[in-house]
Amino acid sequence: MVLDMPLLDTRRGKDLMGTFLSDIVLQVLSFVAENERTNIRQRQAEGIAAAKARGVKFGRPPIDPPEKFEKTVKLQEEKKIIIQEAVRRRGMSESTFYRKARMHRTVQK
Repeated sequence: MVLDMPLLDTRRGKDLMGTFLSDIVLQVLSFVAENERTNIRQRQAEGIAAAKARGVKFGRPPIDPPEKFEKTVKLQEEKKIIIQEAVRRRGMSESTFYRKARMHRTVQK
């Protein structure tokens, strides 16, 4: 039952014509909603493309690794300190430490 559209009240008018009209109205509303969603996606994609063309950067800005990060990575890779000590020294989470260490190794190669 649709409260603001008595035409779509399926509790009454269960005859062939009532069901037919309800189905048609639902199909039209479904089409309009799907069409609007497609338009929204298209406008969003166009807006993103225009922003990128203007040089807008999306997402969080990258943060440089802390001081002596390379030294800490080397110590951790050589098993001279454990990962918990390394992240404590640099004040970051384990996942951030691993990600920055991986990026650091990639840059050095």
